[in-house]
Amino acid sequence: MASDPKVHPFEEVTKHNKLKDCWLVISGKVYDVTPFMDDHPGGDEVLIAATGKDATNDFEDVGHSDSAREMMEKYCIGEVDPSTVPLKRTYVPPPQAHNSDKSPDVIIKILQFLLPLLILALAVTVRYYTKEN
Repeated sequence: MASDPKVHPFEEVTKHNKLKDCWLVISGKVYDVTPFMDDHPGGDEVLIAATGKDATNDFEDVGHSDSAREMMEKYCIGEVDPSTVPLKRTYVPPPQAHNSDKSPDVIIKILQFLLPLLILALAVTVRYYTKEN
């Protein structure tokens, strides 16, 4: 990498999310891993899945070897502009629909109880009437 690294806005990096054009952000650096797609031991799907976000945790969770860390330096094309990286999203559960009419749930629970009983009663009835005396 040159002594004056190129700084890429995060929005630019996220546009490179395809098999033939794949950039990753790991530890604040931007890597063009397009030439490595066919050679990645985990497959190209893993790399594609890491695009459009900070992939540092994904990279660290795998436990890459020292040689893998050395190898990635040749794919480094600059740094990501930290002011353009979105804040981490926290999980917000979807709003619950407040349904005052709970009758469909009640009907389903009743059917889950009654249906097996009805099948059992039918089987006993068929057995009783088809049994040879």
